[in-house]
Formats: sequence, structure tokens, C-alpha cells
Amino acid sequence: MTQIRRVVCFAIAALALLLGTTVARAADPIRIGFSIELTGPLAAVGKTGLLAFQIWAEDVNKKGGLLGRKVELVYYDDQGNPSNVPGIYTKLIEIDKVDLLISSYGTNLVAPAMPIVMQKNRLFFGLFALGVNEPFHYPKYFSMLVFGPDPKPTFSKGWFDIALKQNPKPETVALVTADAEFGRNALDGARENIKKLGLKTVYDRAYPPTTVDYTPIIRAVQAANPDMVYVASYLPDTVGILRAVAETGLTTKMFGGALVGTPTASLRSQMGPLLNGLVVGELWEPTETMNFPGIWDFLKQYQAKAPAEGIDPLGYFLPPFAYGEMQILGDAITAVGSLDEEKLAQYMHSHSFKTVVGEISFNPDGEWTEPRNLFVQYHGIKGNDLDQFRDDSRITILYPSQYKSGEVVWPYNKARGE
Repeated sequence: MTQIRRVVCFAIAALALLLGTTVARAADPIRIGFSIELTGPLAAVGKTGLLAFQIWAEDVNKKGGLLGRKVELVYYDDQGNPSNVPGIYTKLIEIDKVDLLISSYGTNLVAPAMPIVMQKNRLFFGLFALGVNEPFHYPKYFSMLVFGPDPKPTFSKGWFDIALKQNPKPETVALVTADAEFGRNALDGARENIKKLGLKTVYDRAYPPTTVDYTPIIRAVQAANPDMVYVASYLPDTVGILRAVAETGLTTKMFGGALVGTPTASLRSQMGPLLNGLVVGELWEPTETMNFPGIWDFLKQYQAKAPAEGIDPLGYFLPPFAYGEMQILGDAITAVGSLDEEKLAQYMHSHSFKTVVGEISFNPDGEWTEPRNLFVQYHGIKGNDLDQFRDDSRITILYPSQYKSGEVVWPYNKARGE
């Protein structure tokens, strides 16, 4: 009898220990890890994404978290330097042992993380990364970017479509970018479109990422006398290129392309009238046609918090997509009922998601099944007052047709008010 009591007591103790461990684990937060640009040349954008992530976590935690657990964000400053990214993701996986991984902002910072997450067989969500999964076809990668299943040519297709509807049609094009992952991917797609359309390239050069003086580049472009100039630049480059265009008085029929940063409040207020005439790719604008359910509820939260953080007070560029990405992740976790990354990936590939930036579904490479990129033209900008950008009165959506709000002003020098 004594032996039986001992066995029963041991069993009860073991069960209590097991239940205690289970309860403790259930009480642990779900940890989501990432690198982000808090300093360096991309900090102005990276910080806006971080605030969007934090707003999502606050919203979820107010409702009790996910799977009955609070959400915790674990992040490190990558300084906008791609060489810092592999070490950060190795630490997040091996030391911090985070439950899920998302990315920093932008192609150049997402690409270096891919080998790490693939080696560790982890689910990974890329934020504004152009075509980084094209070489790998990694089934657990998902992209929060609007360019659809064939992202590289889609990235510039609308820009060339707008140009070729003009009379007479432009025939020659100059290509300009930095020698980095984003620029290479963007120009790969542009060259594909140029070939299909039978256009002639008269200038195609990549400048070093360390470039600070863009005037010689724009003078060389002008010497080639192109009908169109397509530029793929990151935010610091965009400022320098626009100043060089104003200084040299570049003459061409169409100028723009992928000048990253034009939707940010800092660049808009800094550049002011230098934006006039640009035809550039963007992702969302405050128009009636893009009034997706929940978008303004999120932006009101963001705009209330942004001044204290010293960041973009409007939040029209990265923040809605950063928040939407987390909505997808949260909805998938809730639907699957676990953090099993294999099951999460399968669910995300087979279902669509309603977000503040519209309904989204993913193809086998993790790209959006349907592209939804915009091309817009800036016009009528006077001075540097940010309030003129709160609505769409200074920006016309030219492409695609379902969001179009007006016609292009042609050529570029007319549109810039000269």
C-alpha cells in the first residue's frame, strides 16, 4: 500500500510539474524579432515602420494578445548597413530564440537575412523588398510589397506605359541607379520592359553607393539626350539627384521612376517644388479610391504618436504596410491556433487577408498574387509647407486605371512649371 501511495504521489507531482510548465510557457510572450534602421541614412523611414509595429502590438495586447499570450517585439538597430544584418538575425534565432521573424525596411536590408532564415528553415516576412526570393523560391518567405508575382518588370511597367501613350511617343531612355541590390533588381526589370517595347537605351550606369555629388551623373545623362530618364534611388540618393536635376536644368520629356522617399514627409517638405513634374512609383495616397477599411483608424493612431517620436507626421509611405504585414501574421496565428511555422506558411499561401492596405493573397514565392503599384505625378507644389500634401491636390494618380485620378502633364519641363 505504501508503494502504491508513493507511485500515486510521484505521478501527481509529475503532473503538477508538467501543468506548471505548460502554464508558464503559455504565459510567456510571443516574441517577434527583427532588425530595423534606427540610425543611419534610412532611419527616417525605419523608425516609422517600428512605430507601426508597436501600434499593432499595442492593439493586439489590448485584446488579450495572440493564443492567450502577449506579443513582444525584439529588435536591434542595423544602422541601414547590410553587413550588420546576418549577425542580428543569427542572434535573434540562436540567442534570443524569438518565435517569429520579420524584416528591416528595404531590399538591401532584407536580402542579407535570406541565407540565415533559409538555413534555419524559419518563416520570414520581408518589408518592401524587391524580388529577393526570385533566386531561391523559398516557400516560407512572404513579401509585403505591391508588385505581384513578377515584381521586377512590374516595378517599372506602368511608368513606361504612361510614356508610350504620349504623342509623339518617346524612343530613347537613360537608366540611373546605385550599384546595390535594390537598384540592380529595379534596372533588371526596366531593361526587360525596354526590350519588349523596342525602346533604345542611350545611358545605363550604376554609381557607387558612397556617391555624394550627383551633378556629374546628371550632366552625363543630359549629354546622352534621352527622351526619358528612369532612376532607381534610395532616399539619400533621391535628395542629391533632385538637387542635381535642378542645378543642371535637365531637359527631357519624362523624369522619375523609383525615387524612393518621395512619399515621406521629410523629403516632401525638404524638396518642395523640386518634386514638380516627377512621375514616380508609389504605394498609397490619400484618395477616395484607396480608402481601404481601417486605413484611417490606423493613421490617426500613428499621427497622434509620430510627433513625440520625431518622425514622419503623415505616415503615408511605410507605416500602413508595416501594420498590414503584422495583421496578416496575427490573423494567420489565430486561424492556425499555433506558432508552427510550417502550418503558418501553408495557411498564408492558401488564404487571403483583409488589411488596412486592402485584401492580399500570396503566390508560391510569397509575392502578392495581384500587383497594385501606383505611378503618380507631382504638380503645383509651392514652398515647403507639409500641409499641401495631406490630401491628393498636389498629386495625380496616373496608373493603374482603377485608382487613376487625372492625366499626365507632358513633357517634364512643362510639368515642373518652366
